[in-house]
Amino acid sequence: MREHITLVGDGMLANYVYQELATQVEIIRQTDFHTPISPSTSLLLVLHDYCDAVVYKEAERVSSSLAIPWLRGMISFGEGVIGPLVKPSIPGCSQCADMRHLMAGSDRRETLQLKREIAASGYTGRDMWASRTGILHMAHIVVTEVKKILKKEESRLYRHVSLVHLMTLNTSTHSFVPVSLCSICGTVQDDSPELATITLKESPKVSSHHYRSRSIDDLKKFLVKDYLDYRTGFLNGKVHDLTPPFADVGVNLPMLVGDEATAGRTTSYAMSELTAILEGLERYCGIEPRGKRTVVHDSYNNVKEHALYPPKVGIHAKEKYEMPRFPFQPFDPNRAINWVWAYSFKGERPILVPELLAYYSLGHERGFVYETSNGCALGGSLVEAIFYGILEVVERDSFLMTWYAQLPLPKLDSSSIRDEELQLMMERVGAVAGYDIYLYNATMENGIPSIWALAKNQKEVGMNIICAAGAHPDPVRAAKSAIFELAGMMLVLDEKADKNRKKYQKMLRNPSLVRQMEDHSMVYSLKEAEERLGFLLEENRPIQTFEEAFPPRPQHDDLTEELKDLLRVFRERDLDVIVVNQTTDEIVRNGLHCVKVIIPGMLPMTFGYDLTRLTGLDRVLTVPMEMGYRENPLTYEELNLHPHPFP
Repeated sequence: MREHITLVGDGMLANYVYQELATQVEIIRQTDFHTPISPSTSLLLVLHDYCDAVVYKEAERVSSSLAIPWLRGMISFGEGVIGPLVKPSIPGCSQCADMRHLMAGSDRRETLQLKREIAASGYTGRDMWASRTGILHMAHIVVTEVKKILKKEESRLYRHVSLVHLMTLNTSTHSFVPVSLCSICGTVQDDSPELATITLKESPKVSSHHYRSRSIDDLKKFLVKDYLDYRTGFLNGKVHDLTPPFADVGVNLPMLVGDEATAGRTTSYAMSELTAILEGLERYCGIEPRGKRTVVHDSYNNVKEHALYPPKVGIHAKEKYEMPRFPFQPFDPNRAINWVWAYSFKGERPILVPELLAYYSLGHERGFVYETSNGCALGGSLVEAIFYGILEVVERDSFLMTWYAQLPLPKLDSSSIRDEELQLMMERVGAVAGYDIYLYNATMENGIPSIWALAKNQKEVGMNIICAAGAHPDPVRAAKSAIFELAGMMLVLDEKADKNRKKYQKMLRNPSLVRQMEDHSMVYSLKEAEERLGFLLEENRPIQTFEEAFPPRPQHDDLTEELKDLLRVFRERDLDVIVVNQTTDEIVRNGLHCVKVIIPGMLPMTFGYDLTRLTGLDRVLTVPMEMGYRENPLTYEELNLHPHPFP
């Protein structure tokens, strides 16, 4: 049989395309899929003057069963949509394109509801904006792409869609990333111990002093191109914030429940944009399981032989669970919950951890604790992701340990820093934003360099004190990370702090009013709250140079060796490092990996005063004595339970 094109559809668009192609290629036309598509079809076209989701799903089924590519053209809400070109057995179908297109819209929830109502009504009338001129324009685009496809040339509509504004004829082409959980082309596997097993492989560093396995020049080849697009993007809504003292770029991660802003802060806007994209990808992977399908639903008592005992990660105080309308309930070892497979480096084996600890869990399936993105990290290799996941856990643990125990940390002599960029960063913060930066050595018993950074406003208006933290084998990098975090709030929140002063004063008096992440830092915008940081701000305190505080550490050319050094530290302290691989198809296509690191016993960052998690974490009582800050272990009653100032 001779190969031919099959065109399925009715209306003006189908007519115009058929008339143009019929004189050039062999083309068979039918109005629907009731007549079987010939196996000799080399290309399937599905063209309508409206949108019919049922027909497109049928086209996906036929394309897959006959192993033929297909191309769509349709009109939806006054906009022509051409594409994608779907290749059989390759992720990136029409459903993926529609989901990305929907999610990138600002009115996504309303649009989704309207589409459902139209589909339920069975309405297939021509879109009211489908003018003859607009449809002719669409037909020309379709014919041009068909000719390229028949010539075996690469179509610009493969994993792309062209959008035509039917009033102006403005046309643009946009790429999209396949949806890992797509019901048509998704390739997500069932979670299993085998998928969770981690074997550390070589991961050469970009340089001996650079703790990354891939260069930024490598990452910039695909980060914007693949992930940032205002119409069909995985991420959209890029904004340059010119207010902070450093380059601040935000991008938007669209979700059905709302928008999630992610930010990048560096010394250049180009670099900050890439950093913001990476943070957005990390956030996407950590919200829910998208890389593996959760299959274990059981009680702890039934899986405890190969599961983490959940209270080891810290739970809320008993009296909190007894509060009216408290969103969580005590852990019940007999209640069935979802579990995901992770890898225990201490046990060198896969273990189960509650899904609500492996992903964001506020309000998740009647959970027993509030879990944040604590320990989540993205990397250019799996090793890199684990490395930075550990460092985030360390950073937040050292900050909270300092806060709860009110540790009088040694102040670092800024003049001793032998890094010109860091010196200039601190000078710029003072000159542009009017803040003095104080750095403190917050390194805990694990010996991993940690910094508490405090910014004190010298102006009479705006934020008074801002705090942040950083942890890294290179203390200079830890300090820079903390300062970039501080800078993101400088000048930006001044007006808000002054305008809502009475609101934050109420929070100062009643800590239960501190409920959101931002509330924590805004309470300390008040000068009245400064006394709570007296344990750091008092003048008579030890001062260390960077050389005294952070003796030289051995460096390796392979990041895997750096990771093994960190793992050895925790093994020696009898602390497990548990890794949940959150990597999804959306990022692994570019060699990126995302993980969640859980280290039972370390202090988890929480936001909201009533959601503090300390019960079961006795390390907070003993480390201050071990570090020489106390002569005896603390009691829980002695801990500083004011809301912490972490931003």
